[in-house]
Amino acid sequence: MNSMEKLLGFLAELEARKIYFELGKIRDSVLVEISVPGERWEVEFFAGGEVEVERFITIGEIRGEEELQVLFDEHSEDW
Repeated sequence: MNSMEKLLGFLAELEARKIYFELGKIRDSVLVEISVPGERWEVEFFAGGEVEVERFITIGEIRGEEELQVLFDEHSEDW
C-alpha cells in the first residue's frame, strides 16, 4: 500500500467512525490532527510510506484563566 492509499484509508476510517480531524502540512508530511475528549493525536504521513503517531493525553486538571499567563511566560519568544 502506498502512502496516499494509507492516508486516504485512514481518513475514511476516521470519517466512518465520526472522529473529528483537521489536515495540515508539517516538515515533509501530511499532518492529521485528531481531537477526542482528553486527548490530541498528531499522525504524520510521509511520501516514502512512513507513518508517525504522537499522542498527547491530559491529566484531566482544569485550571483558571491565570494559567494563560504561564503559556505566555514559558512559550513566548523574546523579540
